[in-house]
Amino acid sequence: MPLPLVWRILLRTLAQAVPTVLGIVVLNFLLLQWVPGDAAQAAAAEAGSATAEMMEQLRARFGLDLPVLERLARYLSQLAHFSLGVSPRFNLPVVELVASRLGNTLLLMGSALTIALMVGIAMGVIMATRVGRWPDRVLSVLALVLYSTPGFWLALMAIVLFSVQLGWLPSGGTATIGAGHTGWAAIADRARYLVLPALSMAAFYVAIFARLTRSACLEVSQQDFVRTARAKGLGPIAVTLHHVLRNAMMPVTTVAGLHVGAMLGGAVVIESVFSWPGLGRLAFESVMARDHVVLLGILLLSSLLVIAANLLVDLLQALLDPRVRFR
Repeated sequence: MPLPLVWRILLRTLAQAVPTVLGIVVLNFLLLQWVPGDAAQAAAAEAGSATAEMMEQLRARFGLDLPVLERLARYLSQLAHFSLGVSPRFNLPVVELVASRLGNTLLLMGSALTIALMVGIAMGVIMATRVGRWPDRVLSVLALVLYSTPGFWLALMAIVLFSVQLGWLPSGGTATIGAGHTGWAAIADRARYLVLPALSMAAFYVAIFARLTRSACLEVSQQDFVRTARAKGLGPIAVTLHHVLRNAMMPVTTVAGLHVGAMLGGAVVIESVFSWPGLGRLAFESVMARDHVVLLGILLLSSLLVIAANLLVDLLQALLDPRVRFR
């Protein structure tokens, strides 16, 4: 890809991202002010009791006694100095808390998205090349079942089958505690704990990518350049891989980028079911503790991840379709 094109895409994305992120930060901050309760009340509830004076001290310590606009101005000033604040619950910088969980969430999301794309695209190609036949019908029913099944129920059934009944895979966590594995042994041990959460998260998106790939391949296969390729004597595999599938990937990559935000939201459920210490579980804990500072940091990071995913989609589409390079 030409370097000027990369810079053009980067500058365009940056110009759109700055006001978007600023609007998201302000909107999230104002919406969280309407949530009942605050960090001081949560701390008092955990302590068992608190006097009115203690509540006032806690609110003053956390800055909750200030007007909303002044708190917003302070928060924006912290962001301008590349600080996300300090968590009232954990008494730690939000950056440290988020950084300690970010790797696990990225690993889970990356694995789930990779599985969903590989399996979904393969299913879609098979369905499109065998349209109307039994492979198309069987895989269409399977895609419908995966699309209709709630993720948390599928995760629980996977634990019952593969962990409780068969004992093949662990039911939760990220690694064997106290095992002390290193090298490939540590990677294999971590992969065992990753299988069930990644498959459970990927199942819903497998159905989406399969149906989308099928419809895109069927549409592209009717184009003139595909008929020309067949008339030139190219085999069905070459036509499918080099002509149909490449052009059919445009809507698939677009939808994949759009679903990154949905995967971050779904991570809350999957990480809670499998005790996976990621951003989703941290967000759930922050909501329960009314720790709005940590929650704002997670929401900001989630917005940046979605923007980065859309940037990668733009670059990938420029590689797949030369026409994008001249827009």
